[in-house]
Amino acid sequence: MRTPLCDDLGIEFPIFAFTHCRDVVAAVSKAGGFGVLGAVGFSPEQLEVELGWIDDNVGDKPYGVDVVIPGKYEGMGEDDPGKLTQQLRDMVPTEHVEFAQKILTEHGVPELPEGEERGGQLLGWTTATAAPQIDVALNHEKVALVANALGTPPDDVIEEIHHAGRRVAALCGSPHQAVRHRDAGVDIVIAQGTEAGGHTGEVGSLVLWPQVIEAVAPTPVLAAGGIGTGAQIAAALALGAQGVWTGSLWLTVEEADLTPVQKEQLIAAGSRDTVRSRSYTGKPARMLRTDWTEAWERPDTPDPLPMPLQYMVSGDAIARAHRYPERARDVMFNPVGQVVGQMNQIRKTRDVVLTLVDEYVEATERLNKLGT
Repeated sequence: MRTPLCDDLGIEFPIFAFTHCRDVVAAVSKAGGFGVLGAVGFSPEQLEVELGWIDDNVGDKPYGVDVVIPGKYEGMGEDDPGKLTQQLRDMVPTEHVEFAQKILTEHGVPELPEGEERGGQLLGWTTATAAPQIDVALNHEKVALVANALGTPPDDVIEEIHHAGRRVAALCGSPHQAVRHRDAGVDIVIAQGTEAGGHTGEVGSLVLWPQVIEAVAPTPVLAAGGIGTGAQIAAALALGAQGVWTGSLWLTVEEADLTPVQKEQLIAAGSRDTVRSRSYTGKPARMLRTDWTEAWERPDTPDPLPMPLQYMVSGDAIARAHRYPERARDVMFNPVGQVVGQMNQIRKTRDVVLTLVDEYVEATERLNKLGT
């Protein structure tokens, strides 16, 4: 399973694990893979705490940080986070706020207690908010990679990361986007098929991966979208990828900090229970279908706002759902890919990594036997 990218990063297996949980990052990297912490939900101060903990618990292994700087978003050009936040709040129509509140009220989701931080804060989604996160990440020597989840990173961001001796990765959903990444100086292109959780395009993985690999060669490509077994990793490497970028798999491991309700819902779900919806972030993202996603799709309701305005509306719903998960079952935000149909039990992170490796070996041995 070892690829040139493994040697470049000093890892044993080309298994990249995107997660918002620091425990999973450390466990994946210690098991031989490469953990990547999603930073979008953390303030710079919170991110410093998370990365400090990972540094103390990951041993001598490298890991990465993922930020979100869309190529286009409302309020683009404003560099002051405070001014941008107020500007965006002023742009949110009252009818959207009231509609979101109505959904939560109808489902009996209580308001947050007095004094508890409300959702809808602008912690990510823009250059103004991601730049401080990148500064924090680059102060940690074990951070070997900074990835951008949406769009080509700005030139100055790429330059800053390279100047610090780290690599830059970026996700894409088309060969055109991949070429734009490469030409901007991105070191690793992540080709993500529509099956993936979170923000996705419309092209399936088996079609997208070889197109991107050919378009940007010899730039290394990670395959993402629908990967849940070692056999699928073998398929990705056979198509020319140098590794895989996984996310959904790590939502149901023991170390993941999701609520028990969320893990229960994910384990019970099938692959047809997901939907691409703009109802949480403003850009199409795959998640479990809920009464929330269905409500925003009805013809008689407001259309979701562009990123990041929609999160200014949905952030409160996310905060209240996590505060009262039992009451919010039908409106819970669960970003996950179609591979959820294969996620049927809770396991330790290390066991998931080693199972993927064993399944990869079994798959390659089956192929080798076909050639004899």
